[in-house]
Amino acid sequence: MEFSDTELATEAQIPLSFRNVTKSYGKNIAVNGLNIEIKNGEKVALLGENGAGKSTTLKIISGLMRPDAGSVRIYGHLPSSISAKKHIGYLPEDPSPYLNLSVRENLEYIGAIRQARNLESRIDDLIYNLQLKNYEKQKPLSLSRGNRQKLCLALSIIHEPSFCVMDEPLNYLDIPTQEIIFQYFENMNSSFIISTHILSIARRLTERIIIISSGAKIWDGKLAELEEMGKNGKTMENVLSELMKNVS
Repeated sequence: MEFSDTELATEAQIPLSFRNVTKSYGKNIAVNGLNIEIKNGEKVALLGENGAGKSTTLKIISGLMRPDAGSVRIYGHLPSSISAKKHIGYLPEDPSPYLNLSVRENLEYIGAIRQARNLESRIDDLIYNLQLKNYEKQKPLSLSRGNRQKLCLALSIIHEPSFCVMDEPLNYLDIPTQEIIFQYFENMNSSFIISTHILSIARRLTERIIIISSGAKIWDGKLAELEEMGKNGKTMENVLSELMKNVS
């Protein structure tokens, strides 16, 4: 796919350009001609039923998987490039830290690899704000699922990424901890794309909603627009369900 000089210059200024992307597993089409553009500072939720292609889309964005067709750029760079990875903070759906390292050692190791600035103070900040102080010498297998998730969240943002790509980031977290994460993310100067099944999380973390079904985009708009569609006795969950069911 060829681009004009103007298009290339535009891509270099935005976190994500995801154009006409297709990805199949054998005969199963996971992503089907999908287009997404995310501008600086945007926080976007990616919604869809099970098997809609959300996790595959995030893996392609993060550079873990190559598309069969289409173009993906992170600030103008290929997702698999070192230049792109400096910008990305990726959290998979089922993340796993290094099990033989303690909480602090995990953060030290990943922070050094990601060349995080002021690493020790950055680690102290994350341990304090994510309430991991009592566990910093423990290894992940001794942690609860919630505390392990908090560690993985910390690992994904240790380098202060400008673009966060997160698959179900609040898995296993209790309500007080979710509130901590909401506040922390709000204070980050980053763009986000977050996959979630839970509409209340999308409401708290994002302002724009993209709905996909069978790997294709079926709706893209502001959260307020979706809320407007939910009037006249319909909940937003009703609206989402109808949008997904009415795909031809």
